[in-house]
Formats: sequence, C-alpha cells, structure tokens
Amino acid sequence: MGKKNHKKAIRSLNKRIAEHEEKIKLEYEKDSPDEGLIRHWEKEIVAFEKGVQQARKRLGKSNDSDIHPSNQ
Repeated sequence: MGKKNHKKAIRSLNKRIAEHEEKIKLEYEKDSPDEGLIRHWEKEIVAFEKGVQQARKRLGKSNDSDIHPSNQ
C-alpha cells in the first residue's frame, strides 16, 4: 500500500473513531443505555486505534499533522 493509501486509511479510521464516540455519547444520554452496545463500540475504537498506529508505523511516522483528526 502506498503512502497516499496509508494516509487515507488513517483519515478513515479517525472518522470511524469519531462516529463511534458520538454513538457512545448519544447512547449514554438515553434513560437506559445499552452497556453491551457501548462496550462493543469501545472495542471497535480500540481496533481502529490499532489500525491507525499500524498505518502510521508503515508511514514511518508516529505523529503526522496531515492525518491528525483535528485537521479534517
């Protein structure tokens, strides 16, 4: 996979992390939040974060401003 594809993967994973964080926030706002669903989303976030770390490692960078979630 080329450098461009790794950056795209990182952006995509960061977007998925943000989406899952929003889902968790909304679920906690319910009268009876589904803890199982929240745990599932939290596990997926961990997996997405691992994917980001792997892609960054392949890029040879631990922190790249081009792919940081705040720059999207």
